[in-house]
Amino acid sequence: MATIAISSLPVATAAATTDVLPIVQGGTTKQVTNALLFTSPTLVTPALGTVASGNISACTSTSMVMVTPVIGAATGTSLTATGVIASTGTAGVGYAAGAGGAVTQATSRTTGVTLNKTAGAITLVSAAGSATAATFTVTNSTVVATDVIILNQRSGTDLYDLMVTAVAAGSFNITFRTTGGTTTETPVFNFAVIKAVAA
Repeated sequence: MATIAISSLPVATAAATTDVLPIVQGGTTKQVTNALLFTSPTLVTPALGTVASGNISACTSTSMVMVTPVIGAATGTSLTATGVIASTGTAGVGYAAGAGGAVTQATSRTTGVTLNKTAGAITLVSAAGSATAATFTVTNSTVVATDVIILNQRSGTDLYDLMVTAVAAGSFNITFRTTGGTTTETPVFNFAVIKAVAA
């Protein structure tokens, strides 16, 4: 078979935005521009398959439905859910580092303290334990009247009964007494604020 030399073929160049590709659809000739194909095409119900990479940050839809997504380490300012928010891991559900704080009581065991955190540790002033109830106020700007405050004893030789006896906007009261111990020490009480609503 003889060899046929081909020469003088046109050199392919980048398509300009004004270039037009004619197509025939239903017996009618239509035009497809470069811009329509490559610059800003609108895809209607496409089956994309597995997308290897991309950026969807410019999407304007606010009601995207993701089915069983693997989110990874997500960050944000809020999360609203109509169902259960659950953890199947061993870390549990709670506050992250930075949400808590610590404060030490001064003067007496009825002296108020200020700690504007949603969780924290309160160290009582050094004094002898007493079975007589005493109360002090925790000033806390994160608290609203509908919140629930959880308390527990973190340390101390004497065992204490702990009660939240008032919750208001910006504060809550802790009432406490020992179960009979009289040790002079500085016990530590932990607290956590659970955000709640009345209705």
